[in-house]
Amino acid sequence: MDNVAAAELIENRGIKGNADQKGMRQITIITQENWINMMKELKMNLDPSLRRANVLVRGISLLGTRNRILRLGNCLIHVRGETRPCEQMDEASPGLKKVMQVNWNGGIFGTIVKGGIIKIGNQAVFEETLSVNPV
Repeated sequence: MDNVAAAELIENRGIKGNADQKGMRQITIITQENWINMMKELKMNLDPSLRRANVLVRGISLLGTRNRILRLGNCLIHVRGETRPCEQMDEASPGLKKVMQVNWNGGIFGTIVKGGIIKIGNQAVFEETLSVNPV
């Protein structure tokens, strides 16, 4: 994964230049807090890019947020569910997959409801008045 200062989210499609286009997994997001806690539990110090998520946020809980709307900067993301870790996580560090399976530590995936540019430092908050019906 490459670190970038900004990315373009395209409505109903995904991240510009990303392999995952359309479908329900247009974007993946993890939290810095969960990553730090997992590293403490594993007594490791791995870069969060090993998770291969598209976006790292902080100051927000992703636990149990299916079908909520996340505002990231000016963009809106429909949270479709929990991103389940794969075997590659244990290849990166033994035990990582197991700790990611607890409390949505592996993050979330979703679809882009409203596109735009996201940048480092954008606030991530859940919309209180917008929700979507399960599909």
